[in-house]
Amino acid sequence: MDLDLSEEQQMLVDMTRGMLEEHSTIDVVRSMEDDPRGYPDELWKQMGELGLNGILIPESHGGSGQTLLEAALVYEELGRALAPVPHFVSAVMSARLLMEAGSDDQKDAWLEKIANGDAILTPAWLEPDRGFGPVGVKLAAKADGDGFTLTGTKRHVYFASAADRMIVLARSDAGVDLFLVDPAAPGVTLTHQLSQASDAQYRVDFDGVRVAAGDRIGAAGSGGAAFEKGMLDGIILLAAQAVGGAERALEETVQYAKERVQFDKPLGAFQALAHYMADASTGIDGSRVLVHEAAWNRAQGRSISRFAPMAKLFACETYREVTRVCAQIWGGVAFTREYDIQIFFRHAKQLQLSWWDTPYLEELVAADVLDR
Repeated sequence: MDLDLSEEQQMLVDMTRGMLEEHSTIDVVRSMEDDPRGYPDELWKQMGELGLNGILIPESHGGSGQTLLEAALVYEELGRALAPVPHFVSAVMSARLLMEAGSDDQKDAWLEKIANGDAILTPAWLEPDRGFGPVGVKLAAKADGDGFTLTGTKRHVYFASAADRMIVLARSDAGVDLFLVDPAAPGVTLTHQLSQASDAQYRVDFDGVRVAAGDRIGAAGSGGAAFEKGMLDGIILLAAQAVGGAERALEETVQYAKERVQFDKPLGAFQALAHYMADASTGIDGSRVLVHEAAWNRAQGRSISRFAPMAKLFACETYREVTRVCAQIWGGVAFTREYDIQIFFRHAKQLQLSWWDTPYLEELVAADVLDR
């Protein structure tokens, strides 16, 4: 694996960072906290115009057909900027599910719209008091004439109020299936949830929601496997997002440690604090290498069954530890709303808990290690 970026990859990084510095400032991030919609139109429009929403979507469906490595570079920048956008749920997870299992009609109907930002899709998979794996899917999909009715509850559905469709994981007689569901359909109730990262998450209740047979994505009973496969790609990008967020938090803290004077010298001159920041930098660099290796292996068509969970496990733990150390260096002000470091701290913890948490990732790595 070549750790040097190509000229085209560096241009992608520079373009993304420049756009985010203009359209995803910390003031924009703060303005979107606890907002029911959750993202600013101008930022989302810019991402669509620059082709970032279609980075993983094939050119035949309006995207740019880049590899997961290029997407990981973009996600480092999204993490640095704490960008409040539905990119992950729509342009990554939902697009991946459609590409993996969708019919030609479903791909034609949605992929180009996702790529240019005209449509937002979001997965609805987690349920109250249930686990991360397919066994945790209990929302019922009962055959009803030429379609199905869905009954049950999903939680932590990102950007549900802004979505054109949800991709709902439900259990039918055949197993776990995926269904395209309109959030405005009769029987669907959205309840805004307050989250640790103050982003747009929803509880979604389904009460006999009618869906057509053509709204099922993929063959009967194949939804669980398709979702698990998509998640392996997705968590690599979330790991990259963690790397970017940790790096930005450390940069802000290093600057503060150079400027803040205590006992007639800057904080960074104290050996204990300097060593904390050195350890943080080491962890960030290690996380980046692991993330790039995971993304590179995926781009080469190699197995990522171990690399993907390792990358998210290590990068998210690093993000959480880096922001903890940074908060200590900032002192008590780190937990006041006026300072920005607390935003990184909250995002780090939520990212660690979301989209497969530490125990689940450890189980995946252990299974790959022990079952060889």
